[in-house]
Amino acid sequence: MKFQYSEKKVKLPGNVHAYAEKKVMKLAKYFEEDSEALIIFSVEKNRNKVELTVRGAGTWFRACESTSDMFASIDAAVGTIEGQIRKNKTRLARRLRQDAFTRTVTEETSFAPEPAEDEDLSIVKIKSFYFKPMTREEAVMQMNLLNHNFFAFRDEDNGGSFAVVYRRNEDGYGLIDDTE
Repeated sequence: MKFQYSEKKVKLPGNVHAYAEKKVMKLAKYFEEDSEALIIFSVEKNRNKVELTVRGAGTWFRACESTSDMFASIDAAVGTIEGQIRKNKTRLARRLRQDAFTRTVTEETSFAPEPAEDEDLSIVKIKSFYFKPMTREEAVMQMNLLNHNFFAFRDEDNGGSFAVVYRRNEDGYGLIDDTE
């Protein structure tokens, strides 16, 4: 597993990074060797915050925990991701049998929302993503694992067209797809 660290508003000693690496390595058994972990440490209002994002062959897991102790925040973030894996064990195992983690993505797509007419037209940030072909159920699961309100993907059920699933305010999920 590859590790990347980032520190915001805090300078940490090396033993914190070593502790985080040791704890996150417990998750390595769920992922292939080429998986990556991004750990962001920060301090906000006297709370030690850890944001942990783990990517393994197209599946993303994300946890954000804040406690009074940085070591406890690391433990809580790793525990949250282990809980996500256990909660979705059946779905993830089914994806593994379908070789979902070994698929390769050949297309790169990026997009940015259009600004309103009175806004400055300068782009301040660009994000590029590989949109992995997946089923609608897989997309909803991935959105929940990331704890986001929407998730963009290539819809296997609709010939690989671009689609977005989103969490509805009235419970349930919605789908926006490209019908051309």
